[in-house]
Amino acid sequence: MHIPACQGLSFHPKLSWILASLHNGTIQLWDYRIGSLIDKFEEHEGGPVRGICFHLSQPLFVSGGDDYKIKVWNYKLRRCIFTLLGHLDYIRTVEFHDEYPWILSASDDQTIRIWNWQSRSCIAVLTGHNHYVMCAHFHPKEDLVVSASLDQTVRVWDTSGLRDKTVAIGSSMGGMGAPGKGANDVFGTSDAVVKYVLEGHDRGVNWASFHPTLPLIVSGADDRLIKLWRMNDTKAWEVDTLRGHFNNVSCVMFHPKKELILSNSEDRTIRVWDVTKRTGIHTFRRENDRFWIITAHRSSNLIAVGHDAGMVVFKLDCERPLAQCHGHSLFVVQDREVQVVDLDKGLKGVQLGSCRRAANAMTSGLKSLQFNTYNPTETNVLVFYTQDGGCYDLFVGASNITADTNISPKQGNAQADSCLQQLLLALVADGIGGICMYLHMYECICVSNIST
Repeated sequence: MHIPACQGLSFHPKLSWILASLHNGTIQLWDYRIGSLIDKFEEHEGGPVRGICFHLSQPLFVSGGDDYKIKVWNYKLRRCIFTLLGHLDYIRTVEFHDEYPWILSASDDQTIRIWNWQSRSCIAVLTGHNHYVMCAHFHPKEDLVVSASLDQTVRVWDTSGLRDKTVAIGSSMGGMGAPGKGANDVFGTSDAVVKYVLEGHDRGVNWASFHPTLPLIVSGADDRLIKLWRMNDTKAWEVDTLRGHFNNVSCVMFHPKKELILSNSEDRTIRVWDVTKRTGIHTFRRENDRFWIITAHRSSNLIAVGHDAGMVVFKLDCERPLAQCHGHSLFVVQDREVQVVDLDKGLKGVQLGSCRRAANAMTSGLKSLQFNTYNPTETNVLVFYTQDGGCYDLFVGASNITADTNISPKQGNAQADSCLQQLLLALVADGIGGICMYLHMYECICVSNIST
């Protein structure tokens, strides 16, 4: 979607909508399913709108801009319903709490503020950073906030005291905040206190995020590094550093459903990292545009990124399993297993063998499955991967497979996956060994190092 530079993004939790806050001060509402602009909101004045967030259950969204204003909008009424004032500099991020009637904001005035959007008042000011606060986020389950600042630190704040003081017990969505809790009486109290200060980056930190289920934090900074942190009840410490970006890391987050870290950067790349192995597994590049923001849908397999020329909404991997039908048999990859399903007898499959990697296109590079229709005397199934420059597993079995088998696949490297039927013929004709090349319709596949 080609729009002005995109600074903030937020998926609607249920509808196929995404909000984009832009460098020109406009907020746009898109239907990403059909690629259509639904509405736009232009009440912010004086520069970019950087922060944007849909409410989880109400027809609301919140925005924060360079005009120092936080605005709460009703998208059904198509207008701003009120404005929150208090910040003294640009607002970087805004966020609704999932349960309490709270809004969290981070600002270049070096503070983080928590607001009650029902009473329309500031209920806490978190001070301690000594440079711009680039982002702040609520923990998905606990009474914690994480913030990142150009003072080179990540801070974790305990908000349990604020919850006890302002959220009515047993109230739905937090209920109304306790009366009288405004900005005038939050200084000098311990309603929200810093719990950990994480030091390790050598330059300003642009982003920090909690893991959705584990006690982990990820951060990205102008030192071009991504750092992984672990915390417990008493301390937090650095676990590892991920290297690969070659310019400022703009944004970094844990994938909500997979053990992946997603990051983007001013180096014009989006990178995907394996949380367990702590290694990079994929890189997406854009020729001319720096990336500024990345977000993931809460429940579907969707990612959105904002860059200098707009935004992109995409899926990390294919939601349909690799499969090919031949006659009354369906060959399909489920997890790591290649299965054969007799469509006349039912949907329960028998195992042919195991692939080298699980069927996740992002981590395995699994790309296609082909059945050799030219060999009636046996079963030939080829599973192709894009990893390592192109490689494959070739399963060779009896022509009629009716019970579970565990065929060890023949493995090798291939420079392309076109003309796979011809590749299967060439492999079979060559005796599954050595080096072979098959030319067909001016297309070439080179196969080498085939293990037996």
